[in-house]
Amino acid sequence: MKVVILCGGMGTRLREETEFKPKPMVEIGGRPILWHIMKIYAYHGYRDFVLCLGYRGEAIKEYFLNYEAMNNDFTISLGRRHLIEYHDAHAEQDFRVTLADTGQTAMTGARVKRVERYLEGDTFMVTYGDGVSNIDVSQLVAFHRSHGKLATISTMWPASRFGIVETDATGTVTSFVEKPKMQGRASAGFFVFDRRVLGYLSDDEDCVLEREPLEHLARDGQLVSYPHDGFFFAMDTYREYQRLSELWATGEAPWKVWP
Repeated sequence: MKVVILCGGMGTRLREETEFKPKPMVEIGGRPILWHIMKIYAYHGYRDFVLCLGYRGEAIKEYFLNYEAMNNDFTISLGRRHLIEYHDAHAEQDFRVTLADTGQTAMTGARVKRVERYLEGDTFMVTYGDGVSNIDVSQLVAFHRSHGKLATISTMWPASRFGIVETDATGTVTSFVEKPKMQGRASAGFFVFDRRVLGYLSDDEDCVLEREPLEHLARDGQLVSYPHDGFFFAMDTYREYQRLSELWATGEAPWKVWP
């Protein structure tokens, strides 16, 4: 099953790191966050990826073109018989990665539509190139297959950005809850789609997956929520980048489900 990863956004709120590289290439523990996302899927047996490139997509192409040399010891023979012998076997031996230019300014729905020709089979997955989770992808896929609808969206309980203060009539604080869980679940960014979902998408630049396509699927009764109550974290700001880096550095990264 193909895993589509949206890698085309500009990451404007993380400008400290994305001035000269796309957000999926921002490194957590010396590896691009894109690598972490791919390792999550690979742990569950899904290793066939389609990357939707846009802003500074050449950096992602260069990363994978040079992957063998940068992750192995090797011997190179110079001259007309230019040969390279790799001496090690990194853990990503069976990854298959399709890198597709989906435009500089296209929105998420358009990007998925533009890689349609690379999506064989009846089912594919989609996620963003900036969010990590300990979601059980195998259970997510099994859940999708069990309900028979066209689309599954993973959901979580989001936390408020602020502490909640409750007071009595005199203004005396009766309770304080630091960043409580909010009412209503939010998207956790891990999707499973039947191929027929592509018919809900448009090649138009302004087609946003999370707007009309998903709203249309919901109106048709074809969108089902998969509740995820574990870890999920999207890296939108420099502060969030720092938090992920701290978790990795201290060995407390919940998304590291692989050995």
